[in-house]
Amino acid sequence: MVGRRADAIGIGLAGLMGAAGVMLAAAGAHVTSGVGLDTAANMLLFHASAVLALVALLDRSLVWRPLGLLAAFALVLGASLFAGDLACRAFAQTRLFPMAAPIGGTILIGGWLVLALAAVLPAGRR
Repeated sequence: MVGRRADAIGIGLAGLMGAAGVMLAAAGAHVTSGVGLDTAANMLLFHASAVLALVALLDRSLVWRPLGLLAAFALVLGASLFAGDLACRAFAQTRLFPMAAPIGGTILIGGWLVLALAAVLPAGRR
């Protein structure tokens, strides 16, 4: 039951990331172009797709679940921080908080590395 609940949360968060990505892309095209909203939109849309794929990998037990869940959380958090900081800069002319985008990017890199590790652990650890 806990596994299915975590998967549902991952899918829901990916849906929210996708919706936010589309909204930022529209804002970049129609409201405030040239201020990083395209980058923010892409970051959310690409990683929303990655989170959905990761949930599918978890469901098929193709990655070690504890690290796979950590990787999914890192992708959601990292993309949200990165995109949130760019959106704050565009709409409010302020940062989300100091170093939010670089911290988000670093978390994303870490999430991808954790996913790689989750995939290569011995089968007995899955």
